[in-house]
Amino acid sequence: MKEPQKRKSVKPAGAAVMKRAVAVLGVLVAMSAGAYVLPGGSILRRMVAAREELPSTALKADGSLHFYGPVVNEAGGVLGLPADRPELEADGTVYLRLPGRCRFEAKAREGNTVAAVSSGGRKRVEGKEIPALSEAVQQLCAVLGVRAESAVEGRDVVETHLRALGIESRTTSLGRFGGDVVYVLGQPGEGKPQFWVYKDGFRPARVKYKDAKGTAWDVRFLDYTSPVTGEMLPRSIEVWRGEDRVMRFTVLTGDTRAKLADTLF
Repeated sequence: MKEPQKRKSVKPAGAAVMKRAVAVLGVLVAMSAGAYVLPGGSILRRMVAAREELPSTALKADGSLHFYGPVVNEAGGVLGLPADRPELEADGTVYLRLPGRCRFEAKAREGNTVAAVSSGGRKRVEGKEIPALSEAVQQLCAVLGVRAESAVEGRDVVETHLRALGIESRTTSLGRFGGDVVYVLGQPGEGKPQFWVYKDGFRPARVKYKDAKGTAWDVRFLDYTSPVTGEMLPRSIEVWRGEDRVMRFTVLTGDTRAKLADTLF
């Protein structure tokens, strides 16, 4: 005689549907948590607070300064260096005295020196102007030269500067800069004015904007791991004009105990 076949147990359809719904809900919750982006005000406040924790308020950083492409002629003419090459090298020095006093020098080995200065938001040039140098010191001073009585006050100072560049700091998203995740403040999209902040450490990463003449600038802050600057300044600063990299400064030595004279600013 044939043995009676065992009946397969059938789970209620409702239970299976419920299980799938719970799984989908879990995925959606995980995605929403991963996609959460801090508000612009919180990002800027934390960025300023991180700057406030730095032990020093003064820095002198010497390094190599390179000009590229269309700016070779501009810089060569100002510094008295031959411009018949794709790249021009000079000595560079950045001076920071917080709050809000910054100086960026370009020096030819033959002795010609020019400087772009930002002091209290006011721009000054010594010698003939190299526009890329001026843009670098203005943005450097606005986002790295902040020191206020509170992080909220410092945030307001940076927000005012970003607003003047057309950057809507309340609009935020996530992006990537090299191998790092960054907060992007400003309307999303290529060519839009934006301010980028490294998600890890809340350090300034990039300022993208157009000047009054409609020229597109992109000032980039790269690598804050150099011990010579104590995180006061990134190891490299790049300036892009349109689609071209036109200037790069790389720190070689730094002094966070420098006594900087008022006359520098």
